[in-house]
Amino acid sequence: MTMRPATAQAYRNELALTDAAQARGALDVAFAHLERAHILGQRDTLAHARSHWRMLRLGWTRRDRREILGQLPRIVAALTKSLIWVPTGNTGGANVNPFKPMPVPGDLRPFLD
Repeated sequence: MTMRPATAQAYRNELALTDAAQARGALDVAFAHLERAHILGQRDTLAHARSHWRMLRLGWTRRDRREILGQLPRIVAALTKSLIWVPTGNTGGANVNPFKPMPVPGDLRPFLD
């Protein structure tokens, strides 16, 4: 599935904010932006997988074993299951159940409707 242009732009903006936060060493802020990118991109197979890949890389940077191990099956699932079903609003980190729908932040709702 292809994202609408406004959703794709919001997704790219979150990735840019991730990069900026990571460059200044604000790794928790960077991860929060990746979670937002995940919410926006999870219905697009490649964007969904990219979000998880970036979470894996950030987990590596943080030396967060749980995040690294948690992202590996999520990447596979993103590549193979995104078109079938995704839990709306799920932030995608290893700290949450991958099957749990979660509330969508208010500012992201218009991009998902």
